[in-house]
Amino acid sequence: MGGSLGRILELLGKMSDRELASMIDHTLLKPQSDYKQLEKYVNDYKKYGFKALVVPLSLVPKAVELGGTGIRVATVIGFPLGNTSTRVKVAEVVEAAELGAREVDVVMNLNAFKSGDYNYVLNELKRVVGEARDRGVEVVKVIIETGLLTDEEKVKAARLVLESGADYVKTSTGFLGEGATVHDVSLLYRAAEGRIGVKASGGIRHALDALAMIDAGATRIGTSTGDKIIEEFLKMKVG
Repeated sequence: MGGSLGRILELLGKMSDRELASMIDHTLLKPQSDYKQLEKYVNDYKKYGFKALVVPLSLVPKAVELGGTGIRVATVIGFPLGNTSTRVKVAEVVEAAELGAREVDVVMNLNAFKSGDYNYVLNELKRVVGEARDRGVEVVKVIIETGLLTDEEKVKAARLVLESGADYVKTSTGFLGEGATVHDVSLLYRAAEGRIGVKASGGIRHALDALAMIDAGATRIGTSTGDKIIEEFLKMKVG
């Protein structure tokens, strides 16, 4: 879990379940997920009041159909490896907007980043962010895959995200390397200088884990177990 247990317990006492849910992106990205499971996630979204429902691009129309106008759908771009071309990522953003997605989580190009080609990374992110803004997408989050980066690289990546005009730097896809850690969230929070948000994602499955990430500076939590986290949170509040 990490973080100060005292501060985490203080958060537990102060926050309501609705406040916690409003910081959670309830996420369904496993390739074996079917429409029945999607329907459950849509119902979870409505029941608990999550911030967004994150689904693959191909499932955006079905999520909108099942959820109606009241659902905030997000999707992923260049997922999960980040090494599709800039043109493909831009095209995905265009389609996402046309299908009704209001947020996008785009994977940074790690090949270029690891090569030190920061101009490529920045220019690609600027194009993606610019297209998203032009198309009415409200929030852009950039996944930097912290589990594959050194601390120095994490800070550099966060600053590129900041310079690109995106809204959030996000730790992980949950498919590669290590997921979110308190250390990484705290590091990104400091690097972001309060100018963009930090989304913690990858391996967050329990209420105390989510609260630890929030304590470290995260303002969004990405998880496939949002329903379980809220139920666990409520039991802890009663206890």
